[in-house]
Amino acid sequence: MLRLKLTLAYDGRPWVGWQSQPGGQTVQDQLEAALQKLTGSRVVVHGSGRTDAGVHARGQVAHIELPEESSLRGESMVRAMNVNLPPSIRVLHCEDASSDFHARFSAKGKVYEYRIWRADVMSPFEVGLAWHVFKGLDIGLLREGAALMCGRHNFARLSAARGDISEEERRENAAGLTRTIQRVEIFDEGDLLRLEFEGEGFLYKMVRLMTGSLVHAARGRATLEWVRQLVQEPEGVKSHHCAPADGLYLLRVLY
Repeated sequence: MLRLKLTLAYDGRPWVGWQSQPGGQTVQDQLEAALQKLTGSRVVVHGSGRTDAGVHARGQVAHIELPEESSLRGESMVRAMNVNLPPSIRVLHCEDASSDFHARFSAKGKVYEYRIWRADVMSPFEVGLAWHVFKGLDIGLLREGAALMCGRHNFARLSAARGDISEEERRENAAGLTRTIQRVEIFDEGDLLRLEFEGEGFLYKMVRLMTGSLVHAARGRATLEWVRQLVQEPEGVKSHHCAPADGLYLLRVLY
């Protein structure tokens, strides 16, 4: 079999997330439907990880397997897939991959971006693509809080359970909740504020809870000490300040 690595971009607004669900209204379902048209058989798309409903991607990665003799590779695959996909989902690049490459298990890290629109009036061109946060956002405090997030920590208080286990059961697995965050950078671009997170991996809703908690403190509604405790004292009450899905983008997957 021929293994292919696909790099993808999508607007998450029309879809209920990445992972396949009954009804076919996910990014994975749309990709597999396009491949079914092209090949006449079911082709499973393996993604680097899930993105939730409303979350976007500029550099999601997936892999597929086709018969070795297939002509669907490289630019031919890119063109053929994009003809058969909704315009909100695009294949950006296709390349041959080694037989042991796996989009999820070969990944060494990920980079996410969160976009905040700061003007008093929300731009109609940013609706569904950024979080509208206006007035009283202290960028200095935001940067100080971001620095506290970096390093290796148990992120129990800045992540969520998917619903298959209780919060108590989830917290019993400290190793499974521990991640290394290499950097959290703040880019001040006037009306637009971008937060960029790079780490070895991220838990469910982790970036959104990190962002929401940092914004909560930067608006003067909590202290930096509270942010420090969220990161360094994992046994406490978890944060409930979760930024909306609108502003979150998977920028790239690191291999």
